[in-house]
Amino acid sequence: MQRVCTAAEAIFYFDTFFKGSNGNTLKPNRNCNLTSWVSGCEPGWACRTPSNEPADLENSQVIPSRTNACQPCCEGFFCPRGLTCMIPCPLGSHCPVAKLNDQTGICEPYSYQLPPGKQNHTCGGANVWGDIRSSGEVFCSAGSYCPTTVQKEPCSKGHYCRTGSTSEKRCFKLTSCNSSTSTQDLHAYGIMLIVATVTLLLIIYNCSDQVLTTRERRLAKAREAAARSARETAKARKRWIAAKNAAKKHASELQSHISQKFSFKKSPKDPEELKILDRTRFEEDEDLYAPVYTSASSESLSSSAASKGQMHEIEDDIEKHDIFDVSSHDRKSKGHTTKGKQPHTNSQIFKYAYTELEKEKAKQEENKNLTFSGVVSMATNPETRKRPLIEVSFKDLTLTLKGKDKHLLRCVTGKIKPGRITAVMGPSGAGKTTFISALAGKAMGCKMTGLILINGKNESIRSYRKIIGYVPQDDIVHGNLTVEENLWFNAKCRLPAHLSKPDKVLVVERVIEALGLQMVRDSLVGTVEKRGISGGQRKRVNVGLEMVMEPSLLILDEPTSGLDSASSLQLLRALRHEALEGVNICMVLHQPSYSLFQMFDDLVLLAKGGFTVYHGSAKKAEQYFAGLGIYVPDRVNPPDHFIDILEGIVKPSQSSGVNYKELPVRWMLHNGYPVPPELQQTAARISMPSASPDLSDGISPHAGIDERSFAGELWQDVRTTVEIHRDTIRHNFLKFKDLSSRRTPGVLWQYRYFLGRLGKQRMREAKVQATDYLILLLAGACLGTIGKTGEENFGAIGYTYTIIAVSLLCKIAALRSFSLDKLQYLRERASGMSSLAYFLAKDTIDHFNTVIKPLVYLSMFFFFTNPRSSFAENYVVLLCLVYCVTGIGYAFAIFFHPGSAQLWSVLVPVVLTLIATRTQDNEVLKKISNLCYPKWALEAFVIANAEKYYGVWLITRCGALMKSDYNLHEWTLCIGILILTGIISRLIAFFGMITFRKK
Repeated sequence: MQRVCTAAEAIFYFDTFFKGSNGNTLKPNRNCNLTSWVSGCEPGWACRTPSNEPADLENSQVIPSRTNACQPCCEGFFCPRGLTCMIPCPLGSHCPVAKLNDQTGICEPYSYQLPPGKQNHTCGGANVWGDIRSSGEVFCSAGSYCPTTVQKEPCSKGHYCRTGSTSEKRCFKLTSCNSSTSTQDLHAYGIMLIVATVTLLLIIYNCSDQVLTTRERRLAKAREAAARSARETAKARKRWIAAKNAAKKHASELQSHISQKFSFKKSPKDPEELKILDRTRFEEDEDLYAPVYTSASSESLSSSAASKGQMHEIEDDIEKHDIFDVSSHDRKSKGHTTKGKQPHTNSQIFKYAYTELEKEKAKQEENKNLTFSGVVSMATNPETRKRPLIEVSFKDLTLTLKGKDKHLLRCVTGKIKPGRITAVMGPSGAGKTTFISALAGKAMGCKMTGLILINGKNESIRSYRKIIGYVPQDDIVHGNLTVEENLWFNAKCRLPAHLSKPDKVLVVERVIEALGLQMVRDSLVGTVEKRGISGGQRKRVNVGLEMVMEPSLLILDEPTSGLDSASSLQLLRALRHEALEGVNICMVLHQPSYSLFQMFDDLVLLAKGGFTVYHGSAKKAEQYFAGLGIYVPDRVNPPDHFIDILEGIVKPSQSSGVNYKELPVRWMLHNGYPVPPELQQTAARISMPSASPDLSDGISPHAGIDERSFAGELWQDVRTTVEIHRDTIRHNFLKFKDLSSRRTPGVLWQYRYFLGRLGKQRMREAKVQATDYLILLLAGACLGTIGKTGEENFGAIGYTYTIIAVSLLCKIAALRSFSLDKLQYLRERASGMSSLAYFLAKDTIDHFNTVIKPLVYLSMFFFFTNPRSSFAENYVVLLCLVYCVTGIGYAFAIFFHPGSAQLWSVLVPVVLTLIATRTQDNEVLKKISNLCYPKWALEAFVIANAEKYYGVWLITRCGALMKSDYNLHEWTLCIGILILTGIISRLIAFFGMITFRKK
């Protein structure tokens, strides 16, 4: 014990590592200096303290005098040069007594030589313990393990031993480990894993649609069976009604005959007449003509009664088909009641829906032959389904483009009424789409003057958006969903929450039936890459998305564009049926056919510049223009002729004395509307017919435009852009009082519906997901081979490659979540669907990839590099890294266009990783690196791996962590920062999603 170093001597030795030395060269001290250099100062030797001065091992202040009885260092200890004491070797080291190599003069297995001039000096023990670069000979060699510092055993077969091991480690199953090996032979395991993974990915790639296809096939069978049953029931009901009426007629004739033969009373009125006057009495009182007298004809009467009893049996059998009786939803009632048992299986729900559809068809057939009193009774029937009525009136409506003072709409006055179909027509550039956008509250970047009244009240149209449908000009539909899935999702999210599922199915089935989409209901709508339904069918699906929510106001922008005449007529018939329920329908059209034009109730005709030329009944349009001297030629479609007049292609006859530029002013004068100042001169000339017409009069295209400098125009454009963004943000965040009296499903229910829809979409995109996994698998194998774990840096190089590769691949994949369906989201948000539910559902679905992708990557990378940290620790770090970069990918997808977002997704991980790994000599970069997620991910990986290095690795571990400015106790902090970065990036992405709107 007298030769063992005290605390002061140990501190003196280890301080050299913090001062840039490697432990081989020590500063002069009390025992070893220029004047005193005993044998114990040589490497591998140590001395004793004087007998009268015993060493205090716990003394950390004073180095004792130690120059007596110098001897070689004991086995299991190391004696550094310049220090005359022994320090115990750490675990994982092998410190035997050195032996002199006569040929090289080196004391093996160490690297020091005997001092010259000292004949009696021999090799001692170990001479140094430092990092693996400077003292690798002390470390227990690879392929062996050292249970003690003086014992060294070779690894047995089936085990492997790393450098500095104190015990042997069993190899994984399916791997081969020879004796005295330091690594596992994972080739067999890797080949099997690659084959299994590729096989699984191929199965997913080729069979991804089978689950949904099988489910859709089962639903289609249930639906077809229900439709067939409903049709058979309807046919049986018709046959029964016919038989019932025939039996009643026969019974009445028989009773009349008997009464005339056996009674002296006057015969009653003709049964047919009684049937017309008191129809319900005949139907309700089955025994009205029951026989009173028994006579010779009783046999025939009994046979008649028997046939009537048989009819009752038929009626009972027919009614048994309607097991479930769910009352129709009354839009005026607040609640929803059901009669009888509620259908719950798919077959029962479809049976109920198709039964109701057949009843509606039967009623429509009956209504065709109704008398006036029948129509009145039908209209006053409290069970008739009605919707809340919305009348939109507008007065002096003017829209001006901000920054350019260009009028898009001028002095438009009128109203669109419920229960009527209004067509908005005019030449290109007349402001048709601007007009309906203003009515729908979607006119952005414009200054609006005038009034828009809802049911006579000055209220915002957005207060009624839950019962307003807006069909955009473009077919904004989810291409990777079927026709029915698109319609069903909108119905679930936008119909009243209290409406039962059978009634919602009935609404969807009614829309599919009305739009003629039965044959393609289970077909994918299709995208640019994947062909789906035809363009006309896609247009009808676009309209159906708004019809399934049963709106009170339906605005359509060119719904018949791309449709043939038959499809257009079918669409107009469906809209006509909606109008009969009180829906206010307004649509923009381009040159409709004459048959379509006859189906419109009202017409709004706009001229270039946004002026109204005509607004009133469509049937009186020709009469109005005829009063101006503009007649429609024979065999010419009236709307085509009017638009040609407004375009200036066709000029009115000279006898009319009308210029097409005067038509807006003539309409204002005809209705007594105020005339704008720039048109006063035209109005005065029209009022004075003797004045010669000035064909050049009107609005000069250059009027009101002043000359500005380049700087002035640039400043004006900047101001306009800022104002438009400000209006957009205000439009998105401004809250309006809900006046629609419709309670739609809340955020949680919509979140559930979004999850279901996204799940189907992701299953249909399984091939893309499988490709992503295959790329990750190959990246893990390649990077695991290239960046094998280095003992000196604890695998930092391989982990750096991992951070770059995983960040790049996961960000690119995350871009697809929000880049591909921006237009669909904007439409759904405008209709009142929850943005929060949409975002959370997207993120929740992506959590599947967040969990699976680290497993896929590590299944290759971990077993190729075989680090000392556990698989679970690497998985947790990689899981948090994927969660972090996925949120950043969301932000890129929302704030940038697809091309720019991909570029940012590639550059950001590379640049940030370079900053995080180049901070040794630059304080500025060191501070910036604290804001970079790769720094925390790399630190977490390295710390998790470094914790498994102990004993002889302590100096190496401390040196490497200090060099990189890592703290062994900050693993939890690193994980927390990665998670926090992911949360913050998601909050930023969500804010951008609800704030900014891409062009």
